[in-house]
Amino acid sequence: MSQSGVRHPRGGLYFEDFTVGRVFKHGLTRTVTQMDNMLFSNMTLNPQPLHIDAHFCETETQWGRPLMNSLFTLGLLIGISVNDTTVGTTIGNLGMTGVKFPAPVFEGDTIRVETEITGARESKSRKDAGIVDFFHRAYKQDGTLVAECKRQGFMLKRPATTVEV
Repeated sequence: MSQSGVRHPRGGLYFEDFTVGRVFKHGLTRTVTQMDNMLFSNMTLNPQPLHIDAHFCETETQWGRPLMNSLFTLGLLIGISVNDTTVGTTIGNLGMTGVKFPAPVFEGDTIRVETEITGARESKSRKDAGIVDFFHRAYKQDGTLVAECKRQGFMLKRPATTVEV
């Protein structure tokens, strides 16, 4: 953390607070449900029976049960990280790369997330901002890696403070 140690009023860290190599082991975890799967798939108009049709999964897939929608898993992966890192200090996401889902997530799995800071540089276009490279990893309760992605966040720098004389 920076010398001032002051977070944004909403709790997020400023650009200066991110040091390359730091790993956040996020305290929030989430047990996923079939309702999450159904709602997310329906909200995104995704009719894939692999996510929403238990009979199809039992009779026509190697899994025997519905898989959690991978984009829900990706959203959860990023979302769990926000409270500890970027709430109130993100200007916007610049992109995500290297998204992988090495193992399936099923109803009843509990997801935990770690975030590693892999890069940070000042913005060339804005003096009040910088770009932070995040590497997010999600694991289920038995330690199996279920998702990962690299993300670039456009982050606010700490505002200048005024000194009273």
